[in-house]
Amino acid sequence: MDVREILKQYAAGERDFSGLNLAEVNLSAANLSGANLSEVNLSVANLSGANLSGANLSQAKLNVARLSGANVSKANLIQASLNVTNLIRTDLRRANLTQAALIRAELIRAELSGAMLKEANLSGADLREAALRQAILSRATLSEANLRGAFLTASVLEGANLNKADLNRADLSDSNLREADLRQANLSFANLSGADLSRANLRWADLRGADLRWANLSDAKLSGANLMGADLSNANLHNASLVHADLTQACLMKVDWIGADLSGAILTGAKLHAVSRFGLKTTGINCEWVDLSPEGDRSEIFYLSGEGLQKFFNATQPIVQITVDAPLDLNANFALASSYYQISHIYPAISKAPSIEVGARKTTITFSIDNNADLFTLAYLAILPFKDAKTAHQNILAIVNMVQSQELDTLGNQQQTPMRELITNLYQAIDTINSTEPLKLAPSLIESVNFFQASTHTLITNSSDQSLNIYYHPAFGKSWMNQSNLGDRSKNASLQTPEATLPPVSEVMKFITGLDYVKQSLGQSNTSKHAGFTE
Repeated sequence: MDVREILKQYAAGERDFSGLNLAEVNLSAANLSGANLSEVNLSVANLSGANLSGANLSQAKLNVARLSGANVSKANLIQASLNVTNLIRTDLRRANLTQAALIRAELIRAELSGAMLKEANLSGADLREAALRQAILSRATLSEANLRGAFLTASVLEGANLNKADLNRADLSDSNLREADLRQANLSFANLSGADLSRANLRWADLRGADLRWANLSDAKLSGANLMGADLSNANLHNASLVHADLTQACLMKVDWIGADLSGAILTGAKLHAVSRFGLKTTGINCEWVDLSPEGDRSEIFYLSGEGLQKFFNATQPIVQITVDAPLDLNANFALASSYYQISHIYPAISKAPSIEVGARKTTITFSIDNNADLFTLAYLAILPFKDAKTAHQNILAIVNMVQSQELDTLGNQQQTPMRELITNLYQAIDTINSTEPLKLAPSLIESVNFFQASTHTLITNSSDQSLNIYYHPAFGKSWMNQSNLGDRSKNASLQTPEATLPPVSEVMKFITGLDYVKQSLGQSNTSKHAGFTE
């Protein structure tokens, strides 16, 4: 059947042209919209400018065919062969190309937004500046494909093979790249903001200058990746592997990277404002200096070397731990949660819920924080619901006075600054508490719960993994004796216990000098300073 006959029958209402051999025919600018062309051989055919919208081209052969400028929107191209096909500026919006073969196809500036390309083979394809917004490319093969400047906003590339693909300056914002293979891919200056790259393989990928703000890179493999100058602010790098990765001058402000492996990585010049440094693997890390300024403008430079480098990247998360000499029951749990909820509205230092471990006789309440400067404040607030609060508060203030009475000259600048911040934060919290109605801090329902009358032990631990006993009730650990059958003496006689004592001055000062405070303001001088670890 020749071209004239096909067009004549189509004009007469015929739509079924399945199985025909139309190799090398000229159907340029032809209108075959909605036609059934399944299993048709259109290899080397000229379909430039043709209207094939809504057509059925499933399992059709279109190898080396010309479809430049054609309208193939909403067409069925399932398992079609389009190898080395010219699809430049072709409209393939919402077309179904599931398991289609497009090896080395030319798709420059093609429109594929909303298209289904699940498990399609696009290896070596030229997709420069192609539009693939919200396209489905899960488990598709795009190895060595050219996607420079392509638009893949909100696209789905889960499990896709993009090994050695060129995605320079491509827009992949909000895209799904979970478990994608991006080994040795070129993602330099690409927009990956908000993208999901969890469990993705990015080994030896080029991510220089890439925008990875708010991206999810949890459990991603980034070993040997080049992230020089990349913006990873607010990104999730939880448990990511960054072994020997180059993060020179990368922006890592407010990044979550607990559990990340930075062994052998380069971080010289990285922006690390408001970054947690807990739970990292940093063997062999290379970092001469970091930028701790809030704006990333290098106004607060911190130099690192030797022991100071390891100390900086191996901090322990500061905690406040209250152990209660009684098990937590449901009523007490409700009252405790209610009390901490009220306190969190008054002072944000207690905004994160604690972890609670309940034993047969004791309950341990642990608050984790990011800043040493909030340790005393959080300890002061966390004990508020308990009967021991008044005495514990007296101990905290006595410890603060103890430090203030010491010669500040005995402390280096590195410790003076955090100590002053500790004290300032504490007194601000006390002023806030004193100006607040008691019922807003400790609801009346706790008065009827025995749990809050039990003796307590408060312990704080700083980022250098040094602990300090803030308060230890003299009868702590002995309350169970009143309930045991140990004879009349233990039943009727009250336990004689000494008054609570303060920790020794030497212990307190050791804790203070162990504060890991590395954010030293350079003021208006804009002069770089060393960390205090090196001079």
